Amino acid sequence: MWREEVPPAMDAVHAILETHERDPGELLQILIEVQHAYHYIPDAAVELVAEHLRVTRAHVRGVVGFYSFLSDRYLGEYVVYISDNITDRMQGSTGLATYLCNRLGVKLGETRADGRASVHFTSCTGMCDQGPAGIVNGLAVTRLTRQRMDVFAELINKRTPLPEWPREFFLVEDNFRRSDVMFRRPVEPGAALKAAMKRGDDEALKEIHFEEAVDPSSGLAWRRGADETLKELYRSDLRGRGGAGFKAAIKWETCRDISAPERYVVCNADEGEPGTFKDRVLLTTYADLVFEGMTICGYVVGSSRGVLYIRQEYWYLKPHLEAVLERRRTDNLLGRNILGTGFAFDIDIHWGAGAYIAGMETALIESVEGRRAKPRKRWPLPVVAGLNRRPTVVNNVETFADAAMVALKGGAWFAGHGTQHSAGTKLFCVSGDCERPGIYEYPFGVSVRELLRDCGGLDAQAVQISGPSGITISRLEFDRILAYEDLSTVGTCMIFGPQRDMFDAVRNFTQFFRHESCGLCTPCRVGTSLLSQLVEKVAAGKGSPVDVQEIERICQLLKSTAHCGLGQTVPNHLIDSLLKFRGDWDKRLVTTDFVPAFDLDAALHQARELTGRDDALAHL
Repeated sequence: MWREEVPPAMDAVHAILETHERDPGELLQILIEVQHAYHYIPDAAVELVAEHLRVTRAHVRGVVGFYSFLSDRYLGEYVVYISDNITDRMQGSTGLATYLCNRLGVKLGETRADGRASVHFTSCTGMCDQGPAGIVNGLAVTRLTRQRMDVFAELINKRTPLPEWPREFFLVEDNFRRSDVMFRRPVEPGAALKAAMKRGDDEALKEIHFEEAVDPSSGLAWRRGADETLKELYRSDLRGRGGAGFKAAIKWETCRDISAPERYVVCNADEGEPGTFKDRVLLTTYADLVFEGMTICGYVVGSSRGVLYIRQEYWYLKPHLEAVLERRRTDNLLGRNILGTGFAFDIDIHWGAGAYIAGMETALIESVEGRRAKPRKRWPLPVVAGLNRRPTVVNNVETFADAAMVALKGGAWFAGHGTQHSAGTKLFCVSGDCERPGIYEYPFGVSVRELLRDCGGLDAQAVQISGPSGITISRLEFDRILAYEDLSTVGTCMIFGPQRDMFDAVRNFTQFFRHESCGLCTPCRVGTSLLSQLVEKVAAGKGSPVDVQEIERICQLLKSTAHCGLGQTVPNHLIDSLLKFRGDWDKRLVTTDFVPAFDLDAALHQARELTGRDDALAHL
């Protein structure tokens, strides 16, 4: 185990602090930059950051301890994370992590004695379509093999700088396998914004011309184009693509109508649900469209500031996203005078640091404000009191991209695709046991069977819809449709072939939820831990029907008492697995009687040796 002997110089910390205001909301962003600079958060840095932001050291340390990619101990010159998502495991990630540890001479989760490297497991990195995947010093690596691990070890031992590593290691492909009406053709930057700012009742009007209207309750100004755009959003029946399916127009209008001196637009790009990677593709190839949707939202609700909150696993996209934003500012598509209208709007990028719970909108807002990502009470909603307690629209990446298309082509056009209750198209992230993993765009209403046919996975025994918190369907259900009226989904489809043991997925999911529980409420904090322990007991061959009954009891308790959606959806995969794949459980239940997982008598062995007693009363 490496130990720090000489504290590092704080020059980098001073330089980082000079670029940030004394705003406590900057805490997480500062810590992320310090982590990248030092590969941990030194004690001296905690002191400097706390002093700069005028917060307590305990608060700083509390934030460091909450996020997975922040550490208070040195992780090494090279920090390697291997994705532990079930689809990566199915492709051999566990063995590859062990192999790399052996090649480097380091234990998993520890830093090598010379401080050179460390290897860790992490949750899904959003590269499920090209796994096994991982991260090296913040940069995504894909399609890992033993041969690549050999090269990794050699490069690390030689201290080769990352820019000199083979470029193909860091190649991240879009794998956009099927496009439909939304993403079939590229959209010219600014086209949707121009359409949103045009008077919809005058088709002959070619130049931008507005009559200004002022909301007397807020004092904020927008034009009649904003009202027409909102009407188009209502006509489109666009529902949020983040999983909940709330109607975007209602959210936007509610935010607009709340009297407040300031409003915010937040794009949720923290797609931490295992098996999900569509936001990665949209921000890679369609970043302009996403930013356009955010800008249109700002125009409609009367906001001057947008925030893109993006997960740390996509750090490699930082130069690209910053370049797109700067170009849009230069081209007057983002900035102080959009298209000559005087409408001011700009977008900041805020990075997450490894917290699945940050995908929930109130937890995300807490994170943007520089705190631990713990969900707030349900009321008031963010549209009433969100970021900085101001009205805030929070939508995900795909929703903003769709909103831009609605502004460009109209609500009726958008509503003409999909089903009666699910308008438009949906992006599906397909991974696992199939020939062509990647992104597939379909109108809502496509059957699971058609999707499996297109991706080459028709022999599947099961599909996990919407990630671990979603629903598991068996072969008998492949004719069900993907839409809000049947299989509502964030877009994740993890495919399990006939050779897979579905209990392995259960183990992976319960471990994931145990790790990702924020600990705010007792039912989730304790319940996820108990579920994981019981599942591991069954896996070890010590389970009984009594344990299964206890799992079912805890699942019902979580569903009814957990504080937020994470805890309430934790039981879904367990309940589905017990109902539809009971055979994979029963073969592990070696007895019908209760078997304790903990052997108390064996635990007293050391005490008997120390006391020299081995009589009957010294045994249980």
